[in-house]
Amino acid sequence: MKPDQFENMKHLVAPSILSADFGNLSKDIEMINQSMADWFHLDIMDGNFVPNFSFGFPVIKAIALQASKPLDVHLMIRDPDRYIQAFRDTGAHVITVHYEACIHLHRTLQLIRDTGALAGLALNPHTPVQLIDEIVSETDLVLIMSVNPGFGGQKFIPHSLDKIARTRAIIESRKLKTLIEVDGGVDLTNYRDIVNAGANILVAGYTVFSSKNPSGVIADLKHI
Repeated sequence: MKPDQFENMKHLVAPSILSADFGNLSKDIEMINQSMADWFHLDIMDGNFVPNFSFGFPVIKAIALQASKPLDVHLMIRDPDRYIQAFRDTGAHVITVHYEACIHLHRTLQLIRDTGALAGLALNPHTPVQLIDEIVSETDLVLIMSVNPGFGGQKFIPHSLDKIARTRAIIESRKLKTLIEVDGGVDLTNYRDIVNAGANILVAGYTVFSSKNPSGVIADLKHI
């Protein structure tokens, strides 16, 4: 994949598997396959960088075997360099690391790109957008965390809209094709504002999987 292949598309929707029913994961994967969703979003947590654990390589491999859409892997872990090739080998199409977790960020992003995956850079709510100015040209995607990472079902932090807009301004000032992804509290009351602020990709977990009609919610999130 390349970022410019999404340039003329409507915004993308990436349901977060973290909120899926792990007792019947195959059913939820197939629902996403058959829906208007564009990517699968996989949150990987190590219990260290964030105060929660999620899932690892066996689950990713199982998802990759059944998924018919790209896997968008979000690493909320420390020292991600150790595992980048393994995540790519397990099926990741997009690999996103946190600004706050990487000591040698330029090298980490290059490692991701060297595997053939898109390189994403995530920012926690407290991290200033201007810090990406020196590194944004090395990214394919900037992920704005609109909640504090670690748990699903949180409420959208309102000032994230301004942060999205400022990220879009930085990208456009550099004439880059970098995508903006937003993760946290995305729902049917705010998704239009998020897209209008400059987002290309909406991650939605609780909003999708808590619904009695998750594929219908995905379709609604695609509609502007």
